Amino acid sequence: MIKQLKYLHIYIPVIFTVWIGLAFDGISFAQVNPNAQWSTNLLVISVFTWVYAKTSKQVKQLMLLGLLLATAGEIIFSIVLGMYTYRLENLPLYIPFGHSIIYAAVFYIVKEPIIKNNKQVIINVLYFTMIIYSTLWLFFGSDALGFLCTLVIALIYKRRPNIKLFFLVMYFMIAYLELIGTHYGCWHWPDVWFDKLTFVQSANPPSGISVFYFGFDAGCFWLYKKFYPHKWQRFISIQRVKR
Repeated sequence: MIKQLKYLHIYIPVIFTVWIGLAFDGISFAQVNPNAQWSTNLLVISVFTWVYAKTSKQVKQLMLLGLLLATAGEIIFSIVLGMYTYRLENLPLYIPFGHSIIYAAVFYIVKEPIIKNNKQVIINVLYFTMIIYSTLWLFFGSDALGFLCTLVIALIYKRRPNIKLFFLVMYFMIAYLELIGTHYGCWHWPDVWFDKLTFVQSANPPSGISVFYFGFDAGCFWLYKKFYPHKWQRFISIQRVKR
């Protein structure tokens, strides 16, 4: 089974880094070491360097563009709009790097031969699990925001079925990230959207917040198209041939 997994060396370090790194930046560890966040910064940047070295040239370029996009997005949604708040009410250095390595990890998870060979079964299981997960959060966590985000995701899937596998895997990667991050108190989501829209209640974390990764993905490819137009045309041609 493990021999069939070609890219474990890329995404397994990312999965463990999410868990370990967020524990370091958590409230409990910070009480022992006030500079705990720097431990997470160093760990995530180190793993970013490892993943960057192991990926294809195209993914390298997308990871770097992702850094720019993630930084801008975090400033807008966290610092300016207050959609969520980090433990120190800052923008931790590791966050943009974390977005990029998660993006790369999901990219290589869906490239695994065993995943591709069982694509439709995996899509069906993950889609059903996504609906159940979000519905449970709605009923037991008053998570209207997360449920609405999940409905948007389902609508996007209907219109663009070719991206289902990637974003279903991303959905659960982000759910994993959010559950760990909020558990350790690295960041917090308010009870209502933006802490202002009282008619849209939210859990901590919202279940379907990975919908914003559609924007992240689209933004990365838009920047890629602008910076590397010839490579973008080649990429589009290859995708058409595959379909």
